Formats: sequence, structure tokens, C-alpha cells
Amino acid sequence: VGEAAGSIGQLAALSDRRLKENISLIGKSPSGINIYSFEYKNKKFGKGVYQGVMADEGPQAVIKLNNYNAVDYNKIDVNFKQI
Repeated sequence: VGEAAGSIGQLAALSDRRLKENISLIGKSPSGINIYSFEYKNKKFGKGVYQGVMADEGPQAVIKLNNYNAVDYNKIDVNFKQI
């Protein structure tokens, strides 16, 4: 897991709250999933501000990656992106 905002093949992104800081709720998806802006604490996962979800809030698309939770964004109605 490296640059590309902590993404794995553009399918999954590290979405573990423990890896993030400056977390702010910015909206909800049509299905009711909370959408946040945040920065990664460790800049090797991505520099700047991103939009995405928190894996601990239970989207159905959570997967484990090296002791952290990631989310398969192809399975939810939220776009992971740098903002």
C-alpha cells in the first residue's frame, strides 16, 4: 500500500479511522452512508485531503489489509477521491 491515496488497484482504499486525522462529516450517500473528509496521518498513504467513508461504521464492503480495514468502493455508493 503506497501512494494513490492508500488505494489497492483503485478498488479498495484504506478506510481505517486509526490511519486518519482531521476527520469531518461532509454528507451522506443516497443509501445513508456517512461521507467524510480527512487526511492520512502517514503521508505515504496519500498527501492532501480526501473524501471517503470510515470502515468502522460498517459498510458492507469492508475488507482486512495488514491489520487495518479497507473498503471496496465498487460495492458502495460513495466515491473515494482527493478533494
